[in-house]
Amino acid sequence: MSSLSIKNYLSLVKFSHTIFALPFALVGYFLGTFFADFSFQPKTLLLVLGCMVFARSAAMAFNRLVDRDIDKKNPRTAVREIPAGLVSVNAARFFVFINCLAFIICAYLINWTCFYLSPVALLVILGYSYTKRFTALCHFVLGLGLGLAPIGAFIAVTNQFYLIPILYGVVVFLWVAGFDIIYSLQDESFDQENKLNSVPSFLGQKRARLLSLAIHILTAALLLLSAYLASAAYPTLGLLHWIGTVIFVLLIFYQHLVIKKGGLEKIGLAFFTTNGLASLLFGALFILDITWL
Repeated sequence: MSSLSIKNYLSLVKFSHTIFALPFALVGYFLGTFFADFSFQPKTLLLVLGCMVFARSAAMAFNRLVDRDIDKKNPRTAVREIPAGLVSVNAARFFVFINCLAFIICAYLINWTCFYLSPVALLVILGYSYTKRFTALCHFVLGLGLGLAPIGAFIAVTNQFYLIPILYGVVVFLWVAGFDIIYSLQDESFDQENKLNSVPSFLGQKRARLLSLAIHILTAALLLLSAYLASAAYPTLGLLHWIGTVIFVLLIFYQHLVIKKGGLEKIGLAFFTTNGLASLLFGALFILDITWL
């Protein structure tokens, strides 16, 4: 495979966007590692990372595949790899299949619970691609897919469910849904003209932004609750964990300020830079704190 082809595939799946959910998957992994009598498992960590990368790649490529005709009509997305002819439809299908298979194999190598739940996870993350055709709640389906990351990673280590990673999963669910509403503001007119569903096309820009802000207020409240419960349950969590939590809260509200001041042309800064930085800093400080000896 040529370097150009590799670049096209990485662009197809927006590999850089993996940073949104990956830190939370690692948070779930380390919550499991320090839960009861469990310990650090390098093999499980690598398999969790594999699950994240393969699931994300399958979901993004499938979305580009399913939306190729829509993307061709939209000037903003017409330059994407499939409508632009840089990646063929058959190649994209094969890419999705290989990544789904790799995800299931990684889940199988972790434990039976992860293996049995892997089709459910694929149903959510692949099914999202169709939701814009019939419901404005599509943003929440996307959030649900990414919100599985900390829960799945915890199960990978412990083979059981636990309240704290579930709460962090709900945080990711709401956080992603809120910022995806912001991201979809730029396609409001296109969605209305083509009878596609989204919160902005249903409510209008002003009310969509208010809803996104309300969702992020709830996100912040749940993140603070999660931080409190995690601090009580895990003695090694201290100041760094709280600093990461505060930074995350400030940055998710900062993106709203960016859009309010700079308009839709600042969506790149609000959506990619701010959210990526929020997730990365939170994850890094959380992991450093819980592993600090």
